[in-house]
Amino acid sequence: MPEAPPVKVARVHPDSRMPTKGSEHAAGWDLYSLEDTEVPFRGSVKLRTGLHVAIPVGYEGQVRARSSLGSKGLILPHSIGTIDADYRGELFVLVTWIGEGDSYMVKSGERIAQLLITPIPKVGFIEVDFEELGETERGSGGFGSTGRF
Repeated sequence: MPEAPPVKVARVHPDSRMPTKGSEHAAGWDLYSLEDTEVPFRGSVKLRTGLHVAIPVGYEGQVRARSSLGSKGLILPHSIGTIDADYRGELFVLVTWIGEGDSYMVKSGERIAQLLITPIPKVGFIEVDFEELGETERGSGGFGSTGRF
């Protein structure tokens, strides 16, 4: 697999931190909170990173939850956030607190999410009649149709 081009990162605040990897083979780069922010119970808050990025054309940035925070109850309500190659605004991480207690205090410098850079295949859509989609063993079964385990 060819090596991906570098992702340009601009730190627009002196306290912002560059993304880091937790280990050599980690899939994602850790993103850090720029400031202390309280997340109320069942409330969603956009956490600042102080970073702007230029994702290479042909790639996307995926913002994913950190499992350690998710196990406490700090989740990403949209599961995965997408950063497009033409976006140049500040990176925010949208989080919701569903854990115990009235709120969760995110501390400045705390790792709050992971950023993955993934290639996007060039695809197109063509309209066809339903029959042209073909049949599969699964068919139209969805939402648990393949069983629980």
